[in-house]
Amino acid sequence: MSSQTVATAGSVSNVSQVAALINGLPRLSRKANLLWYLVLGGLFLDAYSNAALGAGLAPMTRELALSPTQVGVLTATAPAVAILFNPAGGWLAARIGRVKPLIIAKAIAALGALLTATAGSFEAVWLGRGLVGVAYGVDFAVAMALLAEYTPARLRGRLNLWQSVWYVATTANLALTLLCYQLGVSAEIWRWSVGSAGVFAVALLVLQVVFLVESPSWLAAKGRLAEAARGLRRIYGFQVTPGTPGEAAEPEPPKVGFRQAGVLFRKPYLPRTILSTAISLTQSMQYFAIGWYLPVISLAIFGQRFETATLGSMIFNSAGIVGGALSAYFGRKIGLRVSSAVGYAFAFVMLLVMGLGFGKLPIAIGFVLPFLFIFFHSAGPGANGKSIAALSYRSDIRTLGTGVTGMLGSFGSVIGLYVFPQIKESLGLGPTIALLAVVPLLGLLSCLIIKWDPTRSGIDPDDEVIDLKRSA
Repeated sequence: MSSQTVATAGSVSNVSQVAALINGLPRLSRKANLLWYLVLGGLFLDAYSNAALGAGLAPMTRELALSPTQVGVLTATAPAVAILFNPAGGWLAARIGRVKPLIIAKAIAALGALLTATAGSFEAVWLGRGLVGVAYGVDFAVAMALLAEYTPARLRGRLNLWQSVWYVATTANLALTLLCYQLGVSAEIWRWSVGSAGVFAVALLVLQVVFLVESPSWLAAKGRLAEAARGLRRIYGFQVTPGTPGEAAEPEPPKVGFRQAGVLFRKPYLPRTILSTAISLTQSMQYFAIGWYLPVISLAIFGQRFETATLGSMIFNSAGIVGGALSAYFGRKIGLRVSSAVGYAFAFVMLLVMGLGFGKLPIAIGFVLPFLFIFFHSAGPGANGKSIAALSYRSDIRTLGTGVTGMLGSFGSVIGLYVFPQIKESLGLGPTIALLAVVPLLGLLSCLIIKWDPTRSGIDPDDEVIDLKRSA
């Protein structure tokens, strides 16, 4: 009897049957949608926390008398720490489940925001940003995996909505910063910006503790069938019961740890890992090198007034909101790989023209170019690296896969935030942007060479049989 047949008969005996039930849904129920957006809210917090420092960086630099090196260290700290905690979060989620690490991440994010907002020295801000990096690394690795496990196969393009949420969060922080500025908060505006991230973290912590339900796929992969059946009833309303041990078609799975990470780098996962890592790495480099400096670009285009530059940044980010929302549509229509390739191609052209013509172009064109760059970035590769990783691996190694590829991709954030500012100091903003055009070109080549696309493969990773012992 097939796993689909057994699952619809009223019992679940393994992870394939759980996945078949969820994948057969035409849409998500109201409860499942609530949980889905509650998990997505954690990614909103990650983006908001990252934007919180950038929005008030100049007044913080003046108040704490920071050197350029200290500023570079602070801006790169969170993504650098995330490099370590992406795989650590994935490992933890493989061992203790998806929900507990998400809740732990919110508590750490709240503590990091509090420490940063009340800091009186470089060291205190650095420690606070380090804690934010821990939360960011854990949350992203686990949240994308949980979203993939909550979502039916036909709706998995909506995983790309995290990109739109990222820009909504960034815009919300810019709006709050502008409001504080209008109310007369100037020197300590960065404390309000960072502190508001702590408020969001606490609110989300409470909501996730109260409402989140553990992934039925992970529970089934661990042999906890009674809890998996209960989760299916709570989330989707399925009237199912746990199967008996004699019905189980899968042996007791081995514990998944860092020693099993080698499975990500051999068939059939090697090309999937390379592609998701390449997209994560290159999109991070181009976003954090350009997106982080949108206020600087706005100042160059619109003048030196804080309000005008901030409004300009908000307009640029609105392109990301629209592009991120459309990325789910493009991913469904043409696939994640092809939509990434198209986005890279346009980003390459935008960066090259923007860099070579910086300071010489009319204001209208100088405005349109970064706007279009953000749009094509968010509509294509900006979302897809993490979505491809979340959809390419079996449930028992999914968070390990998203964690390891996220770790490798986070190097792009560090390069974008630390290395490119040094190049900018030597070459200037225009030549640096032109030089950066090589990054989307490399991303485009990766998409053209590697043909894997989880939305077009017809393969359910939970049906693939992989020997984890070979990786131990």
